[in-house]
Amino acid sequence: MTEPEGAGRTVLVTGAAGGLGRSFAVGFAGRGYRVAVADLDVAGAEETARLVEKHGTAAWSGRIDVTDPDSVAETAAAVAAFGDGRIDVVVNNAAIYATVTRSPLEEIDPGEWDRVMAVNLKGPWLVVRACSPHLPDGGRVVNLSSATVFSGSENWLHYVASKGGVIALTRVMAKELGRRSITVNAIAPGFTLTEASYGLMENAAQYGVDRGALRRSSTPEDVVGAALFLAGPDSAFMTGQTLVVDGGRQFI
Repeated sequence: MTEPEGAGRTVLVTGAAGGLGRSFAVGFAGRGYRVAVADLDVAGAEETARLVEKHGTAAWSGRIDVTDPDSVAETAAAVAAFGDGRIDVVVNNAAIYATVTRSPLEEIDPGEWDRVMAVNLKGPWLVVRACSPHLPDGGRVVNLSSATVFSGSENWLHYVASKGGVIALTRVMAKELGRRSITVNAIAPGFTLTEASYGLMENAAQYGVDRGALRRSSTPEDVVGAALFLAGPDSAFMTGQTLVVDGGRQFI
């Protein structure tokens, strides 16, 4: 019998207490990866870990504050110990999204700007910095950007800027870590039906459907395949790239 793709490999997914992060964790478990689930929401992370274990693979869960270098370093050390000294794949999913206030650029609160940048942009850097010593040659990093970077959503400057920064960060990381044959790529999902998205508007299930080549809403499962591809053997010579997963609402 052929071993599953992720056998013997460990993936860390941040922001995995629910939504897209939980779907990533479960998707990787289905491929046989050992899955480390990290989030500020400890109870949610533990629930995700239980879902992972139902796939017959090992799970670890713990608290992480991606804006705090000490918290990130502690998490990286714990996950490396869970993974027998290695963290094979890092999925930087933790972000502020639904709670970001939509405001014209003249009215954005500077404190909120700083908080969005700290979580959405500084966070992925801190996580990769802490995990780098534990990433083996051939390791993978997957950063989460957003398709809104390419459409330039109005009244959301700080969120869009933070996700645009993730693409830039991905490209520089790809060059620096490429010396160790580590690939770094990004996924830019379109509007996806998570718990957070449903909380944003009453008609979330229909939002933007008429603008897509595929006339339906995106679910978290639609995005998971891109992460599995970027973590797997078929993308070994692909790095510094951004995959847009939005059902063809825009072509880049």
